[in-house]
Amino acid sequence: MTPQPSLFDQLQPEPANDDDALTLANFAERAYLDYAISVVKGRALPDVCDGQKPVQRRILYAMNELGLTTSSKPRKSAAVVGDVLGKLHPHGDQSVYDALVRMAQDFSMRYPLIDGQGNFGSRDGDGAAAMRYTEARLTPIAELLLEEIDLGTVDFVPNYDGSSEEPRMLPSRLPLTLLNGSSGIAVGMATEIPPHNLAEIARAVIALIRNPKISHAELMEIVPGPDFPGGGQIITASGQIAEMYENGRGSLKVRARWEVEEMARGQWQIVVNELPHGTSSQKIMEEIEEMTNPKVRPGKKSLSAEQNALRQTMLGVLDSIRDESSRDAPVRLVFEPRSKRQDPEEFMQLLLSHTSLESNTSLNLVMIGLDGSPRQKGLRDILQEWTTFRFDTVRRRTEWRLGRVDDRIHILEGREMVLLNIDKVIRIIRDSDEPKPALIKAFKLSERQADDILEIRLRQLARMEKLRIEQELTALREEKDTLHDLLNNPASMRRRVIREIETDQKKFGDARRTLIEEAKRAFVEQKIIDEPVTVIISEKGWVRSRSGHGHNLSQLNFKAGDALYGTFECRSTDQLLVFGSTGRIYSVAVHQLPNARGDGMPITTFIEVAPNDPIMHYFAGPADMSLLIATSTGYGFGAKVADMTSRVRQGKLFIALEKNEQLLQPRPIREKDKWIAGLSRQGRFLMFPIEELRHLSSGGHGVILMALDPKETLLAALPTDEKGCVVVCLAKNQTRHEIRISGNGINTYSGKRARKGRVIESRFKPVNLEPVPSASHTNMPDEK
Repeated sequence: MTPQPSLFDQLQPEPANDDDALTLANFAERAYLDYAISVVKGRALPDVCDGQKPVQRRILYAMNELGLTTSSKPRKSAAVVGDVLGKLHPHGDQSVYDALVRMAQDFSMRYPLIDGQGNFGSRDGDGAAAMRYTEARLTPIAELLLEEIDLGTVDFVPNYDGSSEEPRMLPSRLPLTLLNGSSGIAVGMATEIPPHNLAEIARAVIALIRNPKISHAELMEIVPGPDFPGGGQIITASGQIAEMYENGRGSLKVRARWEVEEMARGQWQIVVNELPHGTSSQKIMEEIEEMTNPKVRPGKKSLSAEQNALRQTMLGVLDSIRDESSRDAPVRLVFEPRSKRQDPEEFMQLLLSHTSLESNTSLNLVMIGLDGSPRQKGLRDILQEWTTFRFDTVRRRTEWRLGRVDDRIHILEGREMVLLNIDKVIRIIRDSDEPKPALIKAFKLSERQADDILEIRLRQLARMEKLRIEQELTALREEKDTLHDLLNNPASMRRRVIREIETDQKKFGDARRTLIEEAKRAFVEQKIIDEPVTVIISEKGWVRSRSGHGHNLSQLNFKAGDALYGTFECRSTDQLLVFGSTGRIYSVAVHQLPNARGDGMPITTFIEVAPNDPIMHYFAGPADMSLLIATSTGYGFGAKVADMTSRVRQGKLFIALEKNEQLLQPRPIREKDKWIAGLSRQGRFLMFPIEELRHLSSGGHGVILMALDPKETLLAALPTDEKGCVVVCLAKNQTRHEIRISGNGINTYSGKRARKGRVIESRFKPVNLEPVPSASHTNMPDEK
């Protein structure tokens, strides 16, 4: 045998004129693609036909070959794992055992395929005992996969070393892909198939067989959604679920189910008896412990305001939590309120909104199809491909059985001929040196019939044996007619497949466990008193709020070395926006700000600012207020405060800034504003109609507000009304001078957007634009 070149030899440079030369880049690409295909098809994704990954398929086949059926005695898991490793799956023993364990867990699989004896883990995350301690055998429902494997239904391929064979697929009698679901991460793709109810899937398959043109909506009436082993409630709307199953991708909202238990003297407690799929009682208790006894986050010196607020909220309503789960009650979490006067519904809303009692479950129907390619499929596609596989399986089983029936009929016809001419047969066998050719010549038998006659026992020549042969031949010929009818008549084949599915449905089907009922997502409505407040911000980012408007700013005190940045007169229900230098915007609810008795708190207490994103500007106002966002390069756009608000502490990237481009002070756009005024650092001024300003709800870079020369920058941009605005100038001695532009002055400097404008006639240097003082309710900071 010619030795194969090593990887090092393959990577050696070839002569320049060699057309077969392979570059390192091409070799790496090819090798990675081979690896990706191996992971996708050989490890991570299930097959649409039998719903099993290769390791699961090999475990089930090995256990079937070992005789570990329902009626047999269970055997050590280590023996099963060893047999799988030695014959079929030459990988790590722990990976094989983990797959075996999962197939035995009734909280992981809707219909477990392995009956495990011993400690196979718990829903609280406890691991299974070592394989030398546990035992396993197949469950009755594993018959759906293995019962027909020896009936010529599937192809067998050589194992990894060619010493034996393994099935390419298992002859699944129902679509296990949907019944038990699957999850896996491959290279470039992943799958997350939730489990479903067997009776519903069986009815859907039957409906599809009877009406191949059945619509997706009709299928969704039969299969309304997943059916998790632990129950729970799916609160996503039916229309959204149907859309997910049509596209093969989405996210379901699942919550726990509970009941209120009445106790003595009007007391009550909440008992949770079903949890979302993948959520454990231990996880819920750890989450509540984290809320009631929070820890300081890494990089912080103290608890955040949110942590303190949530801690006070939880301790104010929750008295205790107990896990009373047992063998009789797999899930029993007891929540006791602090007061019996609390509303149970509001109590549960708080728990649902802050714990995994309500969580998301992904749906990503990616699997290996009939064509051998991995693809995302909808519900109809999955059922259609499995139905095609099932008809092919039944056809192959019928052809295999027909071959066996023909062979048996052929043998029995030979025996029948012997019994009719028994004396002649005995004489030929006794007198001939080679009885086989003599028998073939005398009775025109086949070699197969002649061999059977020569091996027949004398007791089978009895009179009663003739009657048995005739009866068996009659039954076999009737069966042969039935088999021919199945192969030649599509209607008969459909009836047979439907009848078998109905039988399995009656034998293995059960009631739905997961309730599908639309409900609103849980949230805690925090009651906020709507009152006027003034937000006070220092230059170093210390924030506070004071009730009311019209305060004397000269009375405000700051820390040493700090000073006033600006004040914003707004409402307690408004939002404070924080603008970073990279275009990221952070938001804080105004009612969360500390009162003005002290110096306030750093803004970094409420948000998480990136190290390379220093804060540039602030603004506080209602959600429906529009702001003018402008940059030093003359670009800008309008956006509402609500568009820039984010729930996460890390904020969101909203403004697209180019290199060396700076963000200018955001300015509010009032309903009465008719113009956008722009002032360049070189003293050019432009006013254009506000209708020409573009509004971007998703953010971006905006449009050109004012055309600038290559080395020129925009100094300020301001929305204004008919009263005009004030251009602030500074003399060399820092004396402030104002130039008011209104009336005819507006006409002088007005023009179209993206024009250069006109130079302001002034001896002093322009530094800022301000609204007419009487129109301002906010002390805005000067542009730096």
